[in-house]
Amino acid sequence: MPQDLASLLARHRGQFAAVLPTCALVDPTAAQLDFTASNPHLGRPEELRDTAFFDKVVDTMLAEQRATVGLGGYLENRVIYRRSPHFADATEPRSLHLGLDVWVPAGTPVATPLPATVHSLADNNNFGDYGPTVILAHELEGRTFFSLYGHLTRTDLLGLQPGQALAQGQTFAHVGPYPENGDWPPHLHFQLIADMQGRWGDFPGVAPPSERAYWAELCPDPALVIGN
Repeated sequence: MPQDLASLLARHRGQFAAVLPTCALVDPTAAQLDFTASNPHLGRPEELRDTAFFDKVVDTMLAEQRATVGLGGYLENRVIYRRSPHFADATEPRSLHLGLDVWVPAGTPVATPLPATVHSLADNNNFGDYGPTVILAHELEGRTFFSLYGHLTRTDLLGLQPGQALAQGQTFAHVGPYPENGDWPPHLHFQLIADMQGRWGDFPGVAPPSERAYWAELCPDPALVIGN
C-alpha cells in the first residue's frame, strides 16, 4: 500500500463529520457490546438464527448498561457468525470482525464523514450478509480509500448510483430493519478499506482469525473516523 491508511486518518482526527449524526457515540448512553464466546447472553447459534430472539438479546444487553446505543466489534473474534452458513468457509470459519458495528434503531440516518463519490452498491441478501450495502470512495492528501456501510434499507439504494458525488455530512442512507438488512438486529456496519482489490458492491467484513495482521492493515480501525 502506498501510504499507511491508519496514519493518514490519525493526522486528520477531529475533521470528520458524524457518520450517525443523530447518535451520541462518545457518551454514557453508548455501551460496548460483547459478541464473543464469553458472553452468556448469546446462547446457542441455532437460537440466534431467530432474528427476533437475537434482537431481544441486543435489547437486554443495552438495558443492562442503561444504554441507547451499542458499539463494538473491531477485530473481535465473534461467535455470532455461526448462525449463518455464509461464514462457514471450508478451510477456516470466518469470525474476525473487520468493521465497527453501531446498534441503533432502524431508520437512523447515515451520513458520509468526508466528501465522497459513490463507488458501488448492492443488495447482498444472503442470510447473515450485509443486505443493502453502499461503498463510498474518498480522497485525502491525494490518497484514495473507501468506506463501507452495511445493513441499510433497500429504498436507499434507489436514490444512489456509482459516480454520484456526496458532500461531507450528507445523509445518503438509513439503518435498515430485519429481514431486509441481511436478517440482523438493526445496526450499521461501518468499515474502512485501503484497497477494494477489484471488488464491487461487496467486501469481506469478517475474516479468518489466522489472517488478522493482513486484514487489520487493509481495514484500519473505524474509530479513527467514526469516533469524531
